[in-house]
Order: sequence, then structure tokens, then C-alpha cells
Amino acid sequence: MTHEQPASVELPEFDTLADWLVEEGALTVSPAELHGLLAGQVAAGARFDPSTLLQRIQELLDIEPFAGDAVRRGVMQLYLATLQQFQAPDFSFELLLPEDDQPLSIRAEALGVWCSGFLSGFGLQERKGPQGLSVEGQETLRDLAQIVQISTPSDADSEEDEGDLMEVQEYVRMAALLVFSECNEPDGQPAAPAAADTPTLH
Repeated sequence: MTHEQPASVELPEFDTLADWLVEEGALTVSPAELHGLLAGQVAAGARFDPSTLLQRIQELLDIEPFAGDAVRRGVMQLYLATLQQFQAPDFSFELLLPEDDQPLSIRAEALGVWCSGFLSGFGLQERKGPQGLSVEGQETLRDLAQIVQISTPSDADSEEDEGDLMEVQEYVRMAALLVFSECNEPDGQPAAPAAADTPTLH
């Protein structure tokens, strides 16, 4: 008996999602933060149905319920694509960030915002306490916390600056995959919780 692979879901375009969020009045929410938040939740083992997903996003970002069908579908697409990419055997996970033609400073800021969202999502979902991750996993989260502060001068646009940002971006991408692999079984399901759950400190 053959199992058909589900159709591949693409991440929504950064600018399109940004426009939808503006239309919804969520002016302080960046698509990078939203994707980081979702990625952090999924990496920690969260799985959602459509209604639970939208409710969770509204609670975490402290925003009004989404009114438009487009943004509702976009958020669901973002979640499904994120989950699919995490589970893909080819490590195809991508970060939702501004296009490469945007100024380096804007892209660096968005990367920091993505990391902040990821850590928030992971911290709010994680049930096993710090011991749930290996030493490498814990170090990875600390590295992401450092990258939250990333910034570049507004006039930075040299090839060296570009290369540096690409290097950090790739590190963040692999870091997210590492955390996902530690908290989820090989089939992509959340790992079994520890016998005694340790509350997460905020």
C-alpha cells in the first residue's frame, strides 16, 4: 500500500503577509516575528487545527481576531508550510524574511525579530524544562538570544556585510532544525513528555 505525499505548501510571500497584517490593523506585527513564533511552537512540539491556530496567534501577539479570509488562509498556509519544511528529509526549512533586494539593515533587523519570535514561541510551548534539550540544544537557544540583538549600519551594503548576514541567517536556519529534531520524533510527531514536567520560567 502506497502512502501519497501531501501536496507541498509554499511559505506565503513576506510582503503579501505584511500587507494582510496591515489591513487587519496588526501594525506592530512583522511577518518575520509571526513566522518565528510559529516555528518556535512547532519546534517545541505544538500542532494546531485552523481554529486553534488563529486563536493561539491572536493570544500570543495580543491582537484582535483576524477578520479577513485572506489573512486567515495566509496564517494557515504559513503554519502548514513550516511544519512540512521541518519534517522534510532534505532540510528545506526556510526563514520568512524580507527579499534580498531590501537594505541589509532591514533584513538584519528582521532576522533578529525572527529569532525573538522563535524563542517566545518555543518558551511558551516547551513543557519539559531546560533538561528537555541537549547541551548543544540549550547553547543553540542562547545563541539565538544573542542574535536577537543583531544590527548593521544603515549604509552597510558591502559583499562582506552581505556574506556575514547570510552566514548568520544560515546558522539560525540550522539552529531551528536542530531544536525541532530534538523535540520531535523522526516522523515529525512531538516527543513524549518527560515523566515530571518542569514549569517554564518567564
